[in-house]
Amino acid sequence: MSRQLNIDTLRQNFWKEEYLREKMLRCEWYRKYGLMVKAKQKAKAAGRLPLKLPTLHPKAPLSPPPAPKSAPSKVPSPVPEAPFQSEMYPVPPITRALLYEGISHDFQGRYRYLNTRKLDMPETRYLFPVTTSFTYGWQLGPPVKQELVSCKMCRIESFFRKNGAFALLDPRDLAL
Repeated sequence: MSRQLNIDTLRQNFWKEEYLREKMLRCEWYRKYGLMVKAKQKAKAAGRLPLKLPTLHPKAPLSPPPAPKSAPSKVPSPVPEAPFQSEMYPVPPITRALLYEGISHDFQGRYRYLNTRKLDMPETRYLFPVTTSFTYGWQLGPPVKQELVSCKMCRIESFFRKNGAFALLDPRDLAL
């Protein structure tokens, strides 16, 4: 669209009024809805912030009741502090030593440590299933490899449905 050069005072005043009217409409809208929009933006921004959970400190062990002082005997040995309860069993020292041998770039150090830990079953690493997905493989035992003794045609015939995708299943096709 080309620019019109034949603007007279009448047209110029029209555009000036139109510009001022739009400006006034924007100001009115901002005065009416501006605070509401800012509140919604703050609520959205607060929703995007990461959830900060409070830290749980281990419960202090209850102290035993004081023993009656009848006769001074040996000096009591210091009470060992209770170790922090973790959800994992402690790492064996041989496996922990892998951390300090070499660097990950050479497939040693942390890389070898993590691969060794990955080979352990979850039951040997964790005290209990930490997440619900752990329950699927918890205490399954070592995988049992089964050899396929059937021929290819037997597998093909037993894999596909004989009576179509949407047909009712034949009782002979069901494994009971």
